[in-house]
Amino acid sequence: MTDTDSLISDFGRLFLRLRRIADAHLAGQGVSVARMKLLMYLRCEHNSPRAADIASVFGHSPRTVSEAIEGLERDGLVRRTPDPMDRRVKRISLTSAGEAAVAAAEPLRLRLNDVIFGVLDEEERSQFREMLAKLGRAADALEEQGGLEPRAERSKAPGSD
Repeated sequence: MTDTDSLISDFGRLFLRLRRIADAHLAGQGVSVARMKLLMYLRCEHNSPRAADIASVFGHSPRTVSEAIEGLERDGLVRRTPDPMDRRVKRISLTSAGEAAVAAAEPLRLRLNDVIFGVLDEEERSQFREMLAKLGRAADALEEQGGLEPRAERSKAPGSD
């Protein structure tokens, strides 16, 4: 295993572990990390987005988002209403129960963040932010070029050398 492989493995394990810890704590408030992210987005998004808008923001498939919204709607946390301009389109917004769920879980979410990231001093947090930004830029570049090979190499037909 290379040093990079080890680093990626360590990062992945830590991410999943933090997610499990957060999910376990948030479950007592009736939400998960995924549900909390969606509910918080809806709380901040005052235009009542469509499922397609949410899928785009979170980088999920429309089907995945629709299923999540269906579950939240079943639990009375969100509502879907027809768009006044296009009745085929449904707009998603929080219900009062959804607002209450976010309000109840938010202090716990913030406390978890403080406990986890509180072990880093301000300089370490700044360095971590810079590292994440650098990795994000590398991911952006990879997405922009459409893969690992430079565009010029990908455009060559096999055997055209």
